[in-house]
Amino acid sequence: MIRIGRAPSPGVRRPAVGATVLLAVFGLAGISSSVAQASPPPAPAWTKQAPAAHPPARSAAAMAYDPATGTAVLFGGQGSFGAPLGDTWTWNGTTWTQRHPATSPPARWDAMMAYDAATNQVVLFGGIATGNGDFRDTWTWNGSTWTQQHPATSPAADWTGAMTYDAATGTVVLFGGTSGTSTETFQGVTWTWNGTNWVKKKPATSPPARYGETLTYDAATGTVVLFGGYGPTAAAGDTAFSDTWTWNGTTWAQRHPATHPAARYSASAAYDAAAGNVVLFGGYGAKADTPPLADTWTWNGITWAKQATAAHPAGREGATMAYDAAAGNVMLFAGSGAKGYTEPLSDTWIWG
Repeated sequence: MIRIGRAPSPGVRRPAVGATVLLAVFGLAGISSSVAQASPPPAPAWTKQAPAAHPPARSAAAMAYDPATGTAVLFGGQGSFGAPLGDTWTWNGTTWTQRHPATSPPARWDAMMAYDAATNQVVLFGGIATGNGDFRDTWTWNGSTWTQQHPATSPAADWTGAMTYDAATGTVVLFGGTSGTSTETFQGVTWTWNGTNWVKKKPATSPPARYGETLTYDAATGTVVLFGGYGPTAAAGDTAFSDTWTWNGTTWAQRHPATHPAARYSASAAYDAAAGNVVLFGGYGAKADTPPLADTWTWNGITWAKQATAAHPAGREGATMAYDAAAGNVMLFAGSGAKGYTEPLSDTWIWG
């Protein structure tokens, strides 16, 4: 099945060293508070990078920051005209390097990925590929190769969901997505990965089933933040969401911020440890047949704020984002632009 205009951001991730980074940032702030008051730091901005090498154009790839190697790890995605990809690349803050592990997951797009700080490994789950349908396999990356895991319990075959590491509980959290190829079934189940097995959670309250949402761990509040997505509604047909939810390790709570991004799905998000907020970019809006969005928003634990940027990536959906703790900034790669999945992008940007 070729994904046409509906692909979520991979699960966004909070690096295991996030707490350490925050302590370092706050420590510096305390030491130089007088300087900071006299000269406020410049506002964050997007800057396009020009790496010597980069992965081929793609959208709906999976990416997570691996603090054990100090690199962001990217796997797979959808190339031009729907081709599933199965390559592994790492970003060191300056350039991309293709890796050639002895073992790799089968090619796919719309998989979910997060760094598991409890086991010091990157975890990948699910995805979809033309000819192979949707997957329900679990793989881990140890910095040099991929290893397939065989947990006793697993979520259903799933793609376009979202995943992140919850530092407060020491588990990887997965929510949403869709199963099936010819007929899609929206998922609204919360799962956690404890390093050896998947555990189905039964929260008292949960967001409506959806796919294409963003999921990010907010270290400042110690909660997982979910925004948007695409799913069924009480009215006829499906729609994009503009709701915000937080997960505290036990249940979900809907938040009602005074300001929030417009409804969207397939956006990209990451936690910016240097600034102490969640950053969200782009995605598809609620109206069909419109170009993807190109706006930037931040979540401070209470409300969303739209950021005015002189330069920014072109509108896109299905891009990957991660916080690069070594460089102290958020990085974004590729996605699909106005021409959709037939002409994916291959550019790299940093926010910070």
